[in-house]
Amino acid sequence: MSAAIKALKSSRIVTTDRLMMIPPGKENLPDLIRLKADEGAFGLMLHGIRAAERTAEELEDDIDFWEVRGYGTWCVFERETGNFLGICGLMERPDGRGVALRYALWPQSRGKGYAREAARAALDFGHAAGLPRIIAVARFTNHASRAVMQDIGMTAAGDFRHKGHEMLVYESVASPAAAKP
Repeated sequence: MSAAIKALKSSRIVTTDRLMMIPPGKENLPDLIRLKADEGAFGLMLHGIRAAERTAEELEDDIDFWEVRGYGTWCVFERETGNFLGICGLMERPDGRGVALRYALWPQSRGKGYAREAARAALDFGHAAGLPRIIAVARFTNHASRAVMQDIGMTAAGDFRHKGHEMLVYESVASPAAAKP
């Protein structure tokens, strides 16, 4: 089996009706640099926009995270066009709150249900991989992100302050049948 066919059959690739989610590789660096430098796409993410050098370091971390954990962040593409829409995935929060769902899409990709579709697929993947609890964090003022979390079934689980902003924590707890033995 060729490497390309093997990659396409990978259990790490997630497809939905409209999206293909692929773990990031070095070939995705140009798209990731543009996404993570864009205030509209990445300004509300933890630590905000990134310089190209930091994005390259994070890509290496993302690749390693997949190898160690078996889950991570995906690059999200529209299946019909192949267009890069952004990122979505699961990462360990640096503040120790646990594994968190995160997503960031181009502003022009918003309002089409892509974030909900990708986030739901990432949650399902995480729970199927054995994660019993997945959280997500959003600024209180980020109503769009909060709506996505609520729409995919996450429930409010707390709040805290970060750099002067009120942050809300949501959670998804796997049903006993969804968790791996």
